[in-house]
Amino acid sequence: MVDVPLARPLLCHCIMSRMSTTYNGKYDISDIKKQIQEMAQKVPKLKEPRSLYCVPRDVVMPRWPVGIDTVCPQPDLTHNNTPPPFNEEFYKRPSGANLRLLEKTDTDKHEGTVVYHLPLMRFPFYTRSRPTAALEPCPFPLSCYDDDVLRFESRFECANLFRARRVGPYEYELELRWDYFTMKHTQWFYFRVSNTKAGPTYKFTIINLLKSGSLYNEGMKPLFYSERNAKNKNLGWLRMGHNIHYYKNNIRRKDCKGERYQYSLTWQFQFPYTSDVCYFSHCYPYSYTDLQKDLLEIANDAVKSQYVKQRILCHSLGGNMVHLLTVTTPSTHLTEAKQKRAVVVTARVHPGETNSSYMMRGFINFITGSSPDAKVLRDNFVFKIVPMLNPDGVIVGNYRSSLAARDLNRNYKNPIKDAYPSIWSVKAMIRRMLTEREVVLYCDLHGHSRKMNVFMYGCENKDPGLRLQERVFPNMMSRNTSKFKYSSCRFKVQKKKEGTGRIVMWQQMGILNSFTMEATFAGYNNVHFNSRDLEDMGYHFCDTLLDYCDPDTSKVEHVLANLTRIVMSQYAAKIGKSIEDLKDLPLEDLDISDLESSDGGSDSSVSDGPPKLPLLRK
Repeated sequence: MVDVPLARPLLCHCIMSRMSTTYNGKYDISDIKKQIQEMAQKVPKLKEPRSLYCVPRDVVMPRWPVGIDTVCPQPDLTHNNTPPPFNEEFYKRPSGANLRLLEKTDTDKHEGTVVYHLPLMRFPFYTRSRPTAALEPCPFPLSCYDDDVLRFESRFECANLFRARRVGPYEYELELRWDYFTMKHTQWFYFRVSNTKAGPTYKFTIINLLKSGSLYNEGMKPLFYSERNAKNKNLGWLRMGHNIHYYKNNIRRKDCKGERYQYSLTWQFQFPYTSDVCYFSHCYPYSYTDLQKDLLEIANDAVKSQYVKQRILCHSLGGNMVHLLTVTTPSTHLTEAKQKRAVVVTARVHPGETNSSYMMRGFINFITGSSPDAKVLRDNFVFKIVPMLNPDGVIVGNYRSSLAARDLNRNYKNPIKDAYPSIWSVKAMIRRMLTEREVVLYCDLHGHSRKMNVFMYGCENKDPGLRLQERVFPNMMSRNTSKFKYSSCRFKVQKKKEGTGRIVMWQQMGILNSFTMEATFAGYNNVHFNSRDLEDMGYHFCDTLLDYCDPDTSKVEHVLANLTRIVMSQYAAKIGKSIEDLKDLPLEDLDISDLESSDGGSDSSVSDGPPKLPLLRK
């Protein structure tokens, strides 16, 4: 390519040479200008390095960390993702049921026969990765064997089961695998079972869970998938099980000191068919391969590909692609393009929170759809979407961590590029974008393991001119759908959460509307969420964005006035006065930060320190 300082003189020399040949040394200045303009348009430019940033036109098999030597074929359960045509109500424990009868005396002295055991990781930290093709394939299990022992399997993408023991004819004790290179984060489970028998009541007990509370004691049921159900009855994932109980056992935790114990989840179940291949899961699985299939469908759509640009934001620590979608109507003029404000939406920073991917799928489907509202949004906004921030964790079946053995959502403040490439790249992308346009909203999608409904966490603004502004969008969303509960939203900024994307985008980038949107693993009003309910939240998010950014500000003003009355009433009740006593007190003079409780974060709210990597540990 021609250096920029030399381009203009060299171009003029070429023009003069051509003109001297054509006009025998007699130059016409208008012709010279015309020739210069024509040739300037042909000046060579650098093209995008397609091998680095362009999305492949086919599904790319995932890369696995060295130490995982065998992988099974990925189960294709996408042929029936249709929710059942009935509400799946919460489990109601029979009145007078003795919960102690459901509890086993789980101890370190395990009994029974080990029927499945995942090989241990050979290395204490991540070293490098290998493609799926370099691993030894394991055969798909038969659906029927000569004995009555269940066959377990978890050596496939997104799965998690470490060990299974048979402790009775139809009773199995299960252990989940910790997040790789850690000794914690056992919550997500997803595994295959074959050689089933219809009729007997099976009992499954997971014995190494770590959270003290669980939605399973609030009526949530495990998810179940039967291949024969899907084939014969067109039924996909179903909430199944009875005698469900979550309780503290007698097994001490190994990841901390003191008298802290693990927890058990137990449920009983009857398989619908003999000789079936079935799956159990904590939530609806959504793998790295599933994401690629969804994105390829968009790329192959002649209409959508006109306003959806797909690029590789970066590659993860394990060498897997981190996708970036830019969705907007192409602008004909530069000034028109610069007037558009931006919206940033990300998901799956925590790999076990698969419900966030279904909200993301619903959001992408709507924003790329053909509805008039979707077109209005594309005409007025630039959407930057990162649908899977932690593909490595998703692939290996982690619940919370990346292959650096750290929670990525605690490392936004000062991310290390080599250890947390997706976090570093998202920050860099937003920082660049802020030099070009306003970012009106940032939202990171999550799942929540202890609260019901869908809700948001935001950041309280104490600027007198911006009081309560951060509460407007969540409040408007609660008016658009009953599944979103505003009373569960929290806006308190806690010091232990300062490394999260939500707070960093607010503090460092100055984005007023900076949220995490949390979807329960259970449901609302005693009914489980299905995958369609979660996808609908993506639509409601877009619908609320239209209301919030409407040029007619009457809706926003009405909501803000209503929020002011609510906060004043809460503050008056707290200090023991009536709201009339505070009518002359300016809102900015009120200390409202103590009106709400903590956001009830996870056990890993505090960062674990530097990444667990050999080159960065010194």
